[in-house]
Amino acid sequence: MSLNHTATSFFIGNIPINGRLILAPMDGYTDSPMRLISKQFGSAVSISEFINAIDIKQGHPHLLSQITFAECERPFAYQIFDDKPERMLAGALKLREHNPDYIDINMGCSAKNVSNRGAGAGLLKHPQKIGEIVESLVKHLDVPVTAKIRLGWDDNSLNYLETSRIIQESGASAITVHARTRKMEYSGSARWEAICEVKAQLSIPVIGNGDVKSLADAERMMAQTGCDAVMIGRAAIGNPWIFSGSQREEQPRSELLRVVEHHLDLMVQHYGEKIGVMVFRKHLTRYLHGYLSTPEIRRNIYSQEKEMELFESICSLLNSTDPLES
Repeated sequence: MSLNHTATSFFIGNIPINGRLILAPMDGYTDSPMRLISKQFGSAVSISEFINAIDIKQGHPHLLSQITFAECERPFAYQIFDDKPERMLAGALKLREHNPDYIDINMGCSAKNVSNRGAGAGLLKHPQKIGEIVESLVKHLDVPVTAKIRLGWDDNSLNYLETSRIIQESGASAITVHARTRKMEYSGSARWEAICEVKAQLSIPVIGNGDVKSLADAERMMAQTGCDAVMIGRAAIGNPWIFSGSQREEQPRSELLRVVEHHLDLMVQHYGEKIGVMVFRKHLTRYLHGYLSTPEIRRNIYSQEKEMELFESICSLLNSTDPLES
């Protein structure tokens, strides 16, 4: 399968998707700056961090930051989660006012505070409710609706074939399958054979997710499962080069500095200097893996509160230190 980023690879509804590698939505990470960086390196789609329908209804103070996206991120989707069909619809309709290309329903989040209330992967216990939610959004929205699932709640409830069939029959335009159960969270090995089974029974596009850490992994997943695209999550943090087929470890220091500076600048533009610098630290931990080798180095880097001072410290560190092998 081609990983060409300029030719149309498949469609989500009537939306052409150019490329087969997609940045996975990750709570606390995939804000507009990270999505922009990933898009520049080849991520074919931009998807928001998951947005709580309750926050939309109540007007959460962080909501504006979550829903902000740039035109150059398109095709862009909002991902929404909840356990109440009527609140999910109301939230999706509000998000539609901001003109996304499509809406994605989170049915895969394994976090206890989400899934234990019946949202995210908690919906997998209720296939009928899944059908109600998808059908309602498809009926009332004029943009495509997609969904992301896991294989089931645990090994005793592997219902991914049932839920994926219901999602398609309810009118969804694509489905993403994270090939783990909710109980597995991010442990163990993703079961790619399940993605193959889902792809074999559906006619809508199937996006695979789980244990993809390189371009070679993505190509292997597509070859083994026949999936239409591959979603990359944790392996993309501090490593946007993965979308262009290389890795952070392969980059010269000049390229690492260029991307770190660009990402930091986008964070400051998005959040303001104080919050932007602080929130960027979790990305920096991954960008500088192997360089933050002593408590003194970490203390110096993480104590910086100004954009220029932080970047100067990063430059000094990279120009005076060789990374430790992991």
